[in-house]
Amino acid sequence: QLVESGGGLVQPGGSLRLSCAASGFTLDYYAIGWFRQAPGKEREGVSCIATNSSSSEGSTYYVDSVKGRFTISRDNAKNTVYLQMNSLKPEDTAVYFCAADQYTDRLRVGTADYWGQGTQVTVSS
Repeated sequence: QLVESGGGLVQPGGSLRLSCAASGFTLDYYAIGWFRQAPGKEREGVSCIATNSSSSEGSTYYVDSVKGRFTISRDNAKNTVYLQMNSLKPEDTAVYFCAADQYTDRLRVGTADYWGQGTQVTVSS
């Protein structure tokens, strides 16, 4: 099971940190991704961190629109992955989901063994 938290309402230019906590399995062995879906739009991959057991261990990936503003990271001791979001823009408004899969390449195209329930992020003045 994956549980997201940390969403909320923030003004443009502000920051939020989303958390994705896992229970029942160890995130070490999974690639973790953050996806988002805005009303009326398709789900979009935002960021991904590769599984620790792959040749690309620790590699991170970001969609162009968030590069330089968002940072994904792991805390293996807490079995949690974070998405630090800075310089937020109104177009970042969406429900954010985390997902986990044993294969980074599958996760990057939106296929995952586990999905969270989502957390709402609203960027508005």
